[in-house]
Amino acid sequence: MLTPGETKDLMRRFESAMNERKLDDLDAFIAPDVVRHCEATPAVVVTNLDQLKDFLRFDAAVFPDNKQTFEHIVVDGDMVGLWATYEGTQDGDFGPFPATGKYAKVSFGAVFRMAEGKIAEWWVTWDNMAILRQLGHLQG
Repeated sequence: MLTPGETKDLMRRFESAMNERKLDDLDAFIAPDVVRHCEATPAVVVTNLDQLKDFLRFDAAVFPDNKQTFEHIVVDGDMVGLWATYEGTQDGDFGPFPATGKYAKVSFGAVFRMAEGKIAEWWVTWDNMAILRQLGHLQG
């Protein structure tokens, strides 16, 4: 098992790999059979590392300047809690929503399960209404 400091370092490497679009770096710290759970995107299925990379490529196509900032990382044994922000400009279709060219920034929370020194599973959630409103897809 990783120490809490090593786990926080791993999470920072994850943040950097996503933000720098260095998806091959994920191989070092994401389990090959990683599973991602998300109520906000029920149609997105991630049950392995290749699907995760495909999802991140798609996300970068829709929001090419996207950036995730991990604000708080809390380690408890093999579990990691995270509070973060996601920001970017919608330059591609986002599900049924056409590109708007608008910028959005939203907070999100996640809990990760570590196994054998790698991210094995995680649960993530955010407020879809907040991002859709900022992108101009919802009124009010």
